[in-house]
Amino acid sequence: MGAGHDHGHAHGARAGDTATAAYRGRLRMALAITLFVMVVQIVGGMLADSLALVADAAHMATDALGLGMALLAVHFASRPPSDRRTFGFARAEILAALANCVLLLGVGGYVLFEAIERFITPADTEGGLTVVFGVIGLVANTISLTLLMRGQKESLNVRGAFLEVAADALGSVTVIVSALVILATGWQAADPIASLVIGVMIVPRTWRLLRETLDVLLEAAPKGVDIAEVRAHILALDGVEDVHDLHAWTITSGLPVLSAHVVVSGEALSAIGHEKMLHELQGCLGDHFDVEHCTFQLEPGGHAEHEARLCH
Repeated sequence: MGAGHDHGHAHGARAGDTATAAYRGRLRMALAITLFVMVVQIVGGMLADSLALVADAAHMATDALGLGMALLAVHFASRPPSDRRTFGFARAEILAALANCVLLLGVGGYVLFEAIERFITPADTEGGLTVVFGVIGLVANTISLTLLMRGQKESLNVRGAFLEVAADALGSVTVIVSALVILATGWQAADPIASLVIGVMIVPRTWRLLRETLDVLLEAAPKGVDIAEVRAHILALDGVEDVHDLHAWTITSGLPVLSAHVVVSGEALSAIGHEKMLHELQGCLGDHFDVEHCTFQLEPGGHAEHEARLCH
Protein backbone atom coordinates (compact mmCIF):
# COMPACT_ATOMS: atom_id res chain seq x y z
CA MET A 1 0.00 0.00 0.00
CA GLY A 2 2.97 2.31 -0.14
CA ALA A 3 2.50 4.73 2.75
CA GLY A 4 0.01 2.36 4.31
CA HIS A 5 -3.22 4.03 3.24
CA ASP A 6 -5.22 5.14 0.25
CA HIS A 7 -7.75 7.92 -0.13
CA GLY A 8 -10.95 7.90 -2.13
CA HIS A 9 -13.50 10.62 -2.71
CA ALA A 10 -17.04 10.66 -4.00
CA HIS A 11 -18.11 14.15 -4.97
CA GLY A 12 -21.62 15.51 -5.22
CA ALA A 13 -22.54 19.17 -5.17
CA ARG A 14 -19.83 21.76 -4.65
CA ALA A 15 -19.96 23.67 -1.37
CA GLY A 16 -21.14 26.78 -3.16
CA ASP A 17 -24.04 24.95 -4.81
CA THR A 18 -26.18 25.12 -1.66
CA ALA A 19 -29.81 24.10 -1.51
CA THR A 20 -30.92 27.65 -0.78
CA ALA A 21 -29.24 29.10 -3.88
CA ALA A 22 -31.72 27.35 -6.17
CA TYR A 23 -34.54 29.36 -4.58
CA ARG A 24 -32.93 32.79 -4.58
CA GLY A 25 -35.58 34.26 -6.93
CA ARG A 26 -38.45 32.89 -4.87
CA LEU A 27 -36.89 34.25 -1.69
CA ARG A 28 -36.69 37.69 -3.30
CA MET A 29 -40.36 37.55 -4.29
CA ALA A 30 -41.34 36.41 -0.80
CA LEU A 31 -39.31 39.27 0.68
CA ALA A 32 -41.10 41.85 -1.49
CA ILE A 33 -44.51 40.43 -0.51
CA THR A 34 -43.54 40.38 3.17
CA LEU A 35 -42.42 44.02 3.14
CA PHE A 36 -45.68 45.04 1.44
CA VAL A 37 -47.84 43.20 3.97
CA MET A 38 -45.79 44.55 6.87
CA VAL A 39 -46.47 48.15 5.83
CA VAL A 40 -50.15 47.40 5.22
CA GLN A 41 -50.58 45.77 8.63
CA ILE A 42 -48.77 48.55 10.48
CA VAL A 43 -51.15 51.05 8.91
CA GLY A 44 -54.11 48.78 9.61
CA GLY A 45 -53.07 48.19 13.21
CA MET A 46 -52.82 51.93 13.86
CA LEU A 47 -56.15 52.70 12.17
CA ALA A 48 -58.05 49.85 13.85
CA ASP A 49 -56.14 49.99 17.18
CA SER A 50 -55.61 46.23 16.84
CA LEU A 51 -52.75 44.64 18.78
CA ALA A 52 -53.22 41.44 16.79
CA LEU A 53 -52.48 43.33 13.54
CA VAL A 54 -49.51 45.11 15.10
CA ALA A 55 -48.20 41.77 16.43
CA ASP A 56 -48.52 40.24 12.98
CA ALA A 57 -46.76 43.28 11.48
CA ALA A 58 -43.91 42.88 13.98
CA HIS A 59 -43.61 39.26 12.99
CA MET A 60 -43.61 40.34 9.35
CA ALA A 61 -40.73 42.71 10.07
CA THR A 62 -38.77 39.81 11.53
CA ASP A 63 -39.66 37.70 8.49
CA ALA A 64 -38.38 40.44 6.19
CA LEU A 65 -35.11 40.60 8.11
CA GLY A 66 -34.85 36.82 8.09
CA LEU A 67 -35.47 36.61 4.35
CA GLY A 68 -32.92 39.35 3.80
CA MET A 69 -30.36 37.41 5.84
CA ALA A 70 -31.17 34.24 3.91
CA LEU A 71 -30.46 36.03 0.64
CA LEU A 72 -27.27 37.51 2.07
CA ALA A 73 -26.22 34.04 3.20
CA VAL A 74 -26.80 32.71 -0.33
CA HIS A 75 -24.51 35.43 -1.66
CA PHE A 76 -21.72 34.46 0.75
CA ALA A 77 -22.30 30.72 0.31
CA SER A 78 -21.86 31.03 -3.46
CA ARG A 79 -18.34 32.39 -3.05
CA PRO A 80 -15.70 29.84 -4.09
CA PRO A 81 -13.62 27.87 -1.55
CA SER A 82 -10.14 29.04 -0.66
CA ASP A 83 -7.07 27.59 1.05
CA ARG A 84 -8.26 29.15 4.30
CA ARG A 85 -11.97 28.29 3.93
CA THR A 86 -11.98 24.97 2.11
CA PHE A 87 -15.79 24.76 2.04
CA GLY A 88 -16.14 28.46 1.19
CA PHE A 89 -18.91 30.25 3.09
CA ALA A 90 -21.47 27.44 2.82
CA ARG A 91 -22.01 27.43 6.60
CA ALA A 92 -23.24 31.05 6.37
CA GLU A 93 -26.70 29.69 5.53
CA ILE A 94 -26.82 27.82 8.83
CA LEU A 95 -25.69 30.89 10.77
CA ALA A 96 -28.49 32.87 9.11
CA ALA A 97 -30.99 30.19 10.15
CA LEU A 98 -29.68 30.43 13.73
CA ALA A 99 -30.08 34.22 13.71
CA ASN A 100 -33.63 33.72 12.41
CA CYS A 101 -34.41 31.50 15.39
CA VAL A 102 -33.16 34.09 17.85
CA LEU A 103 -35.24 36.81 16.19
CA LEU A 104 -38.35 34.64 16.11
CA LEU A 105 -38.06 33.81 19.80
CA GLY A 106 -37.66 37.51 20.56
CA VAL A 107 -40.75 38.43 18.55
CA GLY A 108 -42.75 35.65 20.20
CA GLY A 109 -41.81 36.96 23.62
CA TYR A 110 -42.72 40.53 22.64
CA VAL A 111 -46.14 39.51 21.35
CA LEU A 112 -46.92 37.53 24.50
CA PHE A 113 -45.88 40.44 26.72
CA GLU A 114 -47.96 42.98 24.79
CA ALA A 115 -50.99 40.68 24.83
CA ILE A 116 -50.85 40.45 28.62
CA GLU A 117 -50.55 44.24 28.79
CA ARG A 118 -53.65 44.58 26.62
CA PHE A 119 -55.62 42.44 29.11
CA ILE A 120 -54.61 44.87 31.86
CA THR A 121 -55.33 47.96 29.77
CA PRO A 122 -58.10 47.08 27.23
CA ALA A 123 -58.40 48.96 23.94
CA ASP A 124 -61.28 49.64 21.57
CA THR A 125 -60.41 47.61 18.46
CA GLU A 126 -62.20 48.35 15.16
CA GLY A 127 -63.31 44.91 13.96
CA GLY A 128 -64.23 45.83 10.39
CA LEU A 129 -60.87 47.36 9.49
CA THR A 130 -59.07 44.51 11.21
CA VAL A 131 -60.88 41.96 9.02
CA VAL A 132 -59.92 43.83 5.83
CA PHE A 133 -56.24 44.06 6.70
CA GLY A 134 -56.21 40.51 8.02
CA VAL A 135 -57.53 39.19 4.69
CA ILE A 136 -54.87 41.15 2.79
CA GLY A 137 -52.21 39.56 4.98
CA LEU A 138 -53.64 36.07 4.53
CA VAL A 139 -53.72 36.31 0.73
CA ALA A 140 -50.16 37.63 0.56
CA ASN A 141 -48.86 34.97 2.96
CA THR A 142 -50.53 32.22 0.95
CA ILE A 143 -48.69 33.40 -2.16
CA SER A 144 -45.36 33.39 -0.28
CA LEU A 145 -46.02 29.91 1.10
CA THR A 146 -46.62 28.63 -2.41
CA LEU A 147 -43.31 30.13 -3.54
CA LEU A 148 -41.34 28.52 -0.69
CA MET A 149 -43.17 25.18 -0.39
CA ARG A 150 -40.71 23.13 -2.43
CA GLY A 151 -37.52 24.75 -1.16
CA GLN A 152 -38.35 24.22 2.52
CA LYS A 153 -37.88 20.47 2.03
CA GLU A 154 -34.29 20.94 0.85
CA SER A 155 -32.84 23.86 2.82
CA LEU A 156 -32.89 24.77 6.51
CA ASN A 157 -32.60 28.41 5.54
CA VAL A 158 -35.63 28.25 3.23
CA ARG A 159 -37.46 26.17 5.85
CA GLY A 160 -36.88 28.94 8.38
CA ALA A 161 -38.41 31.45 5.97
CA PHE A 162 -41.27 29.05 5.19
CA LEU A 163 -42.07 28.50 8.87
CA GLU A 164 -42.07 32.23 9.49
CA VAL A 165 -44.50 32.83 6.63
CA ALA A 166 -46.62 29.86 7.75
CA ALA A 167 -46.84 31.33 11.24
CA ASP A 168 -47.83 34.65 9.65
CA ALA A 169 -50.57 32.96 7.61
CA LEU A 170 -51.94 31.32 10.75
CA GLY A 171 -51.60 34.64 12.49
CA SER A 172 -53.67 36.31 9.76
CA VAL A 173 -56.39 33.69 10.22
CA THR A 174 -56.33 34.34 13.96
CA VAL A 175 -56.57 38.09 13.38
CA ILE A 176 -59.58 37.62 11.09
CA VAL A 177 -61.36 35.33 13.56
CA SER A 178 -60.77 37.71 16.48
CA ALA A 179 -62.05 40.65 14.43
CA LEU A 180 -65.18 38.74 13.46
CA VAL A 181 -65.78 37.92 17.13
CA ILE A 182 -65.46 41.62 18.00
CA LEU A 183 -67.87 42.54 15.21
CA ALA A 184 -70.39 39.92 16.27
CA THR A 185 -70.21 40.29 20.07
CA GLY A 186 -68.23 43.43 20.89
CA TRP A 187 -65.93 41.31 23.07
CA GLN A 188 -62.64 43.29 22.93
CA ALA A 189 -60.64 40.60 24.74
CA ALA A 190 -60.66 38.63 21.47
CA ASP A 191 -57.86 40.87 20.15
CA PRO A 192 -55.26 40.17 22.89
CA ILE A 193 -56.31 36.50 22.91
CA ALA A 194 -55.53 36.36 19.17
CA SER A 195 -52.16 37.96 19.92
CA LEU A 196 -51.44 35.28 22.53
CA VAL A 197 -52.29 32.58 19.98
CA ILE A 198 -49.91 34.15 17.44
CA GLY A 199 -47.13 34.26 20.03
CA VAL A 200 -47.69 30.65 21.05
CA MET A 201 -47.64 29.53 17.39
CA ILE A 202 -44.25 31.13 16.84
CA VAL A 203 -42.34 29.35 19.61
CA PRO A 204 -42.72 25.58 18.89
CA ARG A 205 -41.84 25.88 15.21
CA THR A 206 -38.86 28.04 16.04
CA TRP A 207 -37.68 25.53 18.64
CA ARG A 208 -37.73 22.69 16.11
CA LEU A 209 -35.78 24.76 13.59
CA LEU A 210 -33.29 25.75 16.31
CA ARG A 211 -32.66 22.11 17.18
CA GLU A 212 -31.99 21.21 13.53
CA THR A 213 -29.70 24.21 13.13
CA LEU A 214 -27.73 23.36 16.27
CA ASP A 215 -27.39 19.76 15.04
CA VAL A 216 -25.61 21.09 11.94
CA LEU A 217 -23.38 23.44 13.94
CA LEU A 218 -22.52 20.66 16.41
CA GLU A 219 -21.80 18.34 13.45
CA ALA A 220 -24.36 15.70 14.37
CA ALA A 221 -24.97 12.91 11.87
CA PRO A 222 -27.25 14.06 9.02
CA LYS A 223 -30.89 13.04 9.06
CA GLY A 224 -31.35 9.62 7.51
CA VAL A 225 -27.75 8.58 8.17
CA ASP A 226 -27.50 5.97 10.94
CA ILE A 227 -23.81 5.62 11.78
CA ALA A 228 -24.27 2.08 13.13
CA GLU A 229 -25.97 1.08 9.88
CA VAL A 230 -23.26 2.74 7.79
CA ARG A 231 -20.62 0.82 9.76
CA ALA A 232 -22.50 -2.45 9.21
CA HIS A 233 -22.72 -1.86 5.45
CA ILE A 234 -19.00 -1.13 5.20
CA LEU A 235 -18.05 -4.17 7.28
CA ALA A 236 -20.26 -6.36 5.07
CA LEU A 237 -18.03 -5.72 2.02
CA ASP A 238 -15.66 -8.53 1.11
CA GLY A 239 -12.17 -7.95 2.44
CA VAL A 240 -13.11 -5.26 4.97
CA GLU A 241 -11.84 -6.22 8.43
CA ASP A 242 -12.66 -3.10 10.43
CA VAL A 243 -13.70 0.55 10.20
CA HIS A 244 -12.77 3.35 12.58
CA ASP A 245 -12.75 7.16 12.71
CA LEU A 246 -16.16 7.05 11.03
CA HIS A 247 -17.73 10.52 10.92
CA ALA A 248 -20.74 11.99 9.13
CA TRP A 249 -21.88 15.59 9.36
CA THR A 250 -23.56 18.36 7.37
CA ILE A 251 -21.71 21.37 5.99
CA THR A 252 -24.94 23.13 5.03
CA SER A 253 -28.38 22.18 3.75
CA GLY A 254 -28.03 19.67 0.93
CA LEU A 255 -24.32 18.99 1.56
CA PRO A 256 -23.82 15.98 3.89
CA VAL A 257 -20.29 14.56 4.06
CA LEU A 258 -18.71 11.40 5.46
CA SER A 259 -15.19 10.18 6.19
CA ALA A 260 -13.86 6.84 7.44
CA HIS A 261 -10.70 4.80 7.89
CA VAL A 262 -11.34 1.33 6.47
CA VAL A 263 -9.09 -1.61 7.34
CA VAL A 264 -8.82 -3.98 4.37
CA SER A 265 -7.02 -7.32 4.19
CA GLY A 266 -3.94 -7.50 2.02
CA GLU A 267 -5.40 -10.47 0.14
CA ALA A 268 -8.51 -8.51 -0.84
CA LEU A 269 -6.50 -5.54 -2.07
CA SER A 270 -4.21 -7.82 -4.06
CA ALA A 271 -7.21 -9.52 -5.63
CA ILE A 272 -9.35 -6.51 -6.57
CA GLY A 273 -7.04 -3.48 -6.23
CA HIS A 274 -7.38 -0.17 -4.45
CA GLU A 275 -9.53 1.52 -7.08
CA LYS A 276 -12.17 -1.21 -7.20
CA MET A 277 -12.34 -1.31 -3.39
CA LEU A 278 -12.92 2.44 -3.28
CA HIS A 279 -15.62 2.15 -5.95
CA GLU A 280 -17.33 -0.57 -3.92
CA LEU A 281 -17.27 1.56 -0.78
CA GLN A 282 -18.63 4.61 -2.58
CA GLY A 283 -21.27 2.56 -4.38
CA CYS A 284 -22.35 0.93 -1.13
CA LEU A 285 -22.98 4.27 0.58
CA GLY A 286 -24.45 5.85 -2.55
CA ASP A 287 -27.01 3.07 -2.87
CA HIS A 288 -28.13 3.04 0.75
CA PHE A 289 -27.53 6.53 2.16
CA ASP A 290 -28.01 10.11 1.00
CA VAL A 291 -24.33 11.08 1.28
CA GLU A 292 -22.66 12.15 -1.95
CA HIS A 293 -19.34 13.50 -0.62
CA CYS A 294 -17.35 10.66 0.97
CA THR A 295 -13.67 10.32 1.84
CA PHE A 296 -12.15 6.90 2.64
CA GLN A 297 -8.71 6.01 3.89
CA LEU A 298 -7.78 2.39 3.18
CA GLU A 299 -5.45 0.85 5.76
CA PRO A 300 -3.74 -2.49 6.39
CA GLY A 301 -4.34 -4.26 9.68
CA GLY A 302 -2.47 -2.67 12.61
CA HIS A 303 -2.22 0.76 11.00
CA ALA A 304 -4.66 2.28 13.55
CA GLU A 305 -2.23 1.45 16.37
CA HIS A 306 0.56 3.10 14.38
CA GLU A 307 -1.58 6.28 14.01
CA ALA A 308 -2.33 6.25 17.75
CA ARG A 309 1.41 6.17 18.58
CA LEU A 310 2.07 9.07 16.22
CA CYS A 311 -0.69 11.13 17.90
CA HIS A 312 0.96 10.63 21.28
